[in-house]
Amino acid sequence: MSFSSQVKDELARQLSPARHCQIAELAALISLCGKVQTDENGRFLIRISTENEAVARKYFTLLKKTFNISTDIVIHQNVYLRRSKSYQVTVSDDKDARRVLMATKLLNSGGQVEEVLPVVKNRLIQNTCCRRAFIRGAFLAAGSISDPRRFYHYEIACLSEDKAVQLKDVIAAFGIDARIVVRKKYHVVYIKEGSQIVEILNVMEAPQSLMELENIRIVKEMRGSVNRQVNCETANINKTVSAAVKQLEDITYIRDAVGFGHLPDGLAEVARARLAMPDATLKELGESLEPPVGKSGVNHRLRKLSNLAEELREKGETAEWRPGHSREEEEKL
Repeated sequence: MSFSSQVKDELARQLSPARHCQIAELAALISLCGKVQTDENGRFLIRISTENEAVARKYFTLLKKTFNISTDIVIHQNVYLRRSKSYQVTVSDDKDARRVLMATKLLNSGGQVEEVLPVVKNRLIQNTCCRRAFIRGAFLAAGSISDPRRFYHYEIACLSEDKAVQLKDVIAAFGIDARIVVRKKYHVVYIKEGSQIVEILNVMEAPQSLMELENIRIVKEMRGSVNRQVNCETANINKTVSAAVKQLEDITYIRDAVGFGHLPDGLAEVARARLAMPDATLKELGESLEPPVGKSGVNHRLRKLSNLAEELREKGETAEWRPGHSREEEEKL
């Protein structure tokens, strides 16, 4: 079972105790995956079609609990795709259909099918608990959520922009920043941030799926933190190794070209120490000197050796070369 199906199965088993919340959830289901039809005599019929058994089961349960309407679930099997099934739940009695449409505010005073889309004007979703139920019903009807082990993505597909805006505003009432994108004929309300998907699962009252998602997030964040630390340490090691290799090249060049005899004592000492301990850190090199020298002092001497090596390369090995230092510089070295 996919994570999206797992969430829907959990939500299908979640039934609000209050009748007004049940009606709000039912309204979202009908609005997003239902059809309201009338025959030539003006009799109403409500039908929802879904490929998810949990959604069909939830719709059936809400009709029974809220309006005491019993319906049959018709299962259609795709002859070409053996695993593909669709479930159809129909309220065919005109009286029952009108009761449902009136309660869910999908039928206006003139007897016409009409939905109140502005959130502030829709009495159906004024209470916080009803908004939770409405979002739950919308997700059951037309929502999906990606496997959080791969990436974070939550969405609900709406057939109209007005419906998408309504749903976005209802979600925003819980401090969650959903966005809308057009995809083919749908206006998709989506959330991509992991922490906000956790929040929307909490809003829809799916605690088991929420905990699973949180556990996955913790593991991913720990792995990410470890990887960043390892990458940082690896980069520092590479930088240190590269610097040490360059230092050895410069010191070896000076030794082979003119020797250490013309170097100030401080430079000659650190040059010999680096050749003797090619893998040592600056701190270890400084501690091996007599008297010991700090990291900044060792680094300064190594930079000086590097500059002298470059000077020597420019003048050539055969040229007469002497490192020029004042008495103050030699004392510092």
